[in-house]
This record gives sequence, structure tokens and C-alpha cells, in this order.
Amino acid sequence: MRPRRIVAGTILLVAALAATVTPPYFRGAAFVVRAAGMDGAARRVADWETSPVREMDWSLAWRDGALRSRRYFPHAVTGRTALLVPGVHAAGIDEPRLVGFARELAAAGHEVFTVQLDDLAHYMITTRSTDMIEDAAISVSNDAGGRGIVGPIGILGISFGGGLSIVAAGRPSLKGRVSWVLALGGHADLPRTLRYLCTGVQADGVIRPPHDYGLAIVLLGAADRVVPAAQVDALRAAILSYLEASRLDMVDKAKAALEFTRAKGLEAALPEPSRTYMKYVNARDVAHLGPLLLPHVSELGGDPALSPSRSPAPSAPVFLLHGTDDNVVPAIESTLLAKDLRSREVRVHVLLTPLITHAEVDRAATAAAVWALIHFWSDVLSE
Repeated sequence: MRPRRIVAGTILLVAALAATVTPPYFRGAAFVVRAAGMDGAARRVADWETSPVREMDWSLAWRDGALRSRRYFPHAVTGRTALLVPGVHAAGIDEPRLVGFARELAAAGHEVFTVQLDDLAHYMITTRSTDMIEDAAISVSNDAGGRGIVGPIGILGISFGGGLSIVAAGRPSLKGRVSWVLALGGHADLPRTLRYLCTGVQADGVIRPPHDYGLAIVLLGAADRVVPAAQVDALRAAILSYLEASRLDMVDKAKAALEFTRAKGLEAALPEPSRTYMKYVNARDVAHLGPLLLPHVSELGGDPALSPSRSPAPSAPVFLLHGTDDNVVPAIESTLLAKDLRSREVRVHVLLTPLITHAEVDRAATAAAVWALIHFWSDVLSE
């Protein structure tokens, strides 16, 4: 969660009001202030609720060996241990926003483990990632932090990692091990989400231009379905260059420009039809690329282990937090998932908020929107 235009005075006012109501609401307000990166008076008030945090590299067991992890350990543990699952991002558990989020969650009194999912770090949404989340949660709940503490944990997944976390939480092996699961900007049905990225039409019929970044990821996964086998590796390498440039564009414009130039050079060296596909990627031409990929999305994302709406529901409460203007995973996905899970007798808390874009705070604040966000996090942190 990262600030850009959050109004400091509004958050401080709401935080102060929360402090006069009940301690859980103050904890929620303090967490929102810190996670949004606020400074000044709001931060000083919020820091009343913080605990010093240590962090260290860790390892979590899974069925095929060990998973790289990082442990964030507060001096005073006052809440449940949490497993924090990254989204689709090359940096994985080293992604600065994820690191900051883990630190703030730990500062609120929760021991936190982040887990590296290599497929998601390579922009691939796979059933292997769901298995890794399941096994990492078992490992954490069996022996959280090597302290011999066994008990239910929270699972918090970001973006596509959020949907996969809900799938994992519904597996029999995690029954009784999970206190709550939260998806931030997560999906309900992967093929439906991929169709949105190809068409710009949400499940409710609303037209919202999709992010070209998401469609590049779809092409990465579908490359072996749309070009000859001999061209797949070169096309994927070019797409990864473009995705790396997009990532760098958020942190280093100069390096991003060099990587975009490299992606265009790789495009020029490709044979047809790969060159045309890559031309659409580099031009951010969703209108032409989307229809070419649309016939493949059902097969690409059809495995039930990739979609909460196609998998057994968790027995634990589910929290769904989504930005109303999300154009990677549209917010209607959380609305439909909440309806589906409630029909299966799952307790669901859902908040659609204008304060979040895809998976970060990025909007001007109103008192009502801030209070709703505080209320949501108060419920999570108190579960």
C-alpha cells in the first residue's frame, strides 16, 4: 500500500475519532496510516500501536523441497501469525511495496511470513503456486517461527495471489489451520478475468479499458498456443523484456526506457507470426491483441485450482478488498466471489474502495472511504 494523493488531515481526523471509540478501531486506523506511508501528526499517533520488528530469511517446507521465505517478527506478538502471498511480480518477496506491507503488518503485532512463488515471479499463474501456498500455510501453522506454536493463521494474498490463496485455504489439509483469508485485488474466476483482459468487458457488462500489462501476461502464458513451437521461447523472452520495462517504469525511468528499446529490438528479430504479436505488446495495442488471445483463455485458466469460484470454499472467514477502478482484475470479481461464497455459507467481508487502484493505496481520501477502510482492517486484525 503506497501513498500518492491521500489527504493527511482526513486520515488523522478519522484516526483520532477511532481512538475514542474502541481499541480495535484504533488499531485499524493506525495500521491504515502506517501502511499508507503517512508522516507527520498522523504517523506519530499511529506509532503508539507499533512494535519493533526484526526480519530474517527463512525457509518453509513444501512437497517438493523448500520455499524461500522471509520472517517478520514483532517484539510484542498480539495477533495471529500471517502468511503474506505476493502477486504477479518479478521481485517476489523482495518487491519493496510487499516488504513495506509485511513490516507494517508485523509492527501491528502479527508475526508475518512472506513466501516466494517462482511461477508468479515469472508472470505465470499456475496450479503449482496454489500447492505452494497450501504447503507454506501448513508449515507456518505447524511451527510458526520455530517457536513450537501450533494454531490457525491468517493468509493474505495480493492480486492473483489472492485468488490462489482462497483456493488453497479451501483444501482439506488446511481445515482448522486457517483463521481467515484475505484477497487484495483478487479474482474469483480466472478464465472470466482473462476474458476481461482480452475484451475490456466486465462480467456485469460494464466496459472498462483493461491494462495492457495484464494482457501481456496472458500472451506469455498462451505463447505455445498461438505461435509455432520453434518460436515460443524467443517470443516469451521478448514479452519478459517488455514486462521488465513496465516494472522498471515505476522506479527508474531511464532504465525502463533502455529496456523498452531492447523489447522493440527483440520484436524486430522475431519471425512471423511472433513479430506481429510482439508488435501489439510493444504498442500496448489491446484492441488487436485481445481478440487473438480470447479463444485460448478457457483452456489457459480453466483448471479449478486456479479459481476460487471453481474450487471448494474455505471454512474460515474470507475478506475481500478491491479497488473500484481496478483494470487488471476488475472489482466485480470480488462482488461475484462474495455472492458465491455466501451461497456456500462462508462468512465474507467485502470492501470495494476508491482508495485503491489494483493493489496499492493511490487515491484522494474522503472521511467515509477512510472510515470504511479502517473498519475493514479492524475486523481483519481482530479476527
